[in-house]
Amino acid sequence: MNRINVVGLGPGDKDQMPIKIEKKIKEAKVVYLRTEDHPAVTELKAEGVVFKAFDYLYEEMGKDFEKVYAAIVDELISLAEEQEILYAVPGHPMVAEKTVKDLLDKYPEVNIVGGKSFIDDLFQSVQVDPVEGFQLLDSFDLNQDTLHTGQHVIVMQVFNALMAGDVKLTLMEKYPDDHSVAVIDAAGSSQENISWMPLYEIDRFEGVYNLRSLYIPPLELDEQVTSLSTLQYYIDRVTDDEQGDVWINEQSAQSLIKYLKEETQELVEAIEKGDSENWMEELGDVLVQLLYQSSIAEKEGQFTFEDVLETVNRKIRRRHPHVFDGVEAATAEEVDALWQKIKAEEKRKNDETR
Repeated sequence: MNRINVVGLGPGDKDQMPIKIEKKIKEAKVVYLRTEDHPAVTELKAEGVVFKAFDYLYEEMGKDFEKVYAAIVDELISLAEEQEILYAVPGHPMVAEKTVKDLLDKYPEVNIVGGKSFIDDLFQSVQVDPVEGFQLLDSFDLNQDTLHTGQHVIVMQVFNALMAGDVKLTLMEKYPDDHSVAVIDAAGSSQENISWMPLYEIDRFEGVYNLRSLYIPPLELDEQVTSLSTLQYYIDRVTDDEQGDVWINEQSAQSLIKYLKEETQELVEAIEKGDSENWMEELGDVLVQLLYQSSIAEKEGQFTFEDVLETVNRKIRRRHPHVFDGVEAATAEEVDALWQKIKAEEKRKNDETR
């Protein structure tokens, strides 16, 4: 079994490439590329390096990148049956490179030689210290539920207007439409270009930019209004023993029961009326009551809100094997039977631990 050596071409020009990587590439008889659409490839070709790229797979399989990456991995493994090979990818092999991740999973003889990612250059370009906390996200897997608006966010591979449009719509679920963001091309290279613009404008361009990333600055706390963490922070301030709200700090779990009942009844009435605005607002009021209850419990040393989340998350996961684990339950009756079986098993385990 021969080794597959993997190197990173860096974020842009050959000058950004570590010396040992350039040396490794120049010593190889042939270098296999995920794509030859990279500035350093053009420069290295001119110096006599022989490349064989897998770009033809993109042409054959279109936009189904999962199939493209799988085909590249299969081809690399097949090539390694004959001899040791060198495989080169943009940036650093261990930064958002799906083919490398799949290679490591499927082939035991993979050697990551190294490279340089675009991240250092990007932070320098926008003059941000990453120690403040950041998220590095792929445009293909962007999910609004995992965005942390209080951190610096970098979205990779925003390479055409269609992808930028999808990214924009996802981000606008969490950020103001006019939030100022930076579109960064070829960070750190001689072709670097940085354009600051409101979020709603990021898809107003034509062409393909393979080295384009998006930087989203963090929101101020009072603007992080879609975050549960913000609500927790506000509740912590309101219930602070010294500087919080006097009324709430005089309450107990028992005295707040009537307010929980009132808010719950108002929620029920809003749902029954079909009043979506009121429904939304009353859900928030009930949530505040739940946080008040958990705050009191925490002060009494009984449990925390994190304990509540852990308990309910584990319960949801445990009670839905037909959703998460492939257990068959195609009808409501089958789901109910499965539910009863799971609850009975939970009761048995609880009885054993008492």
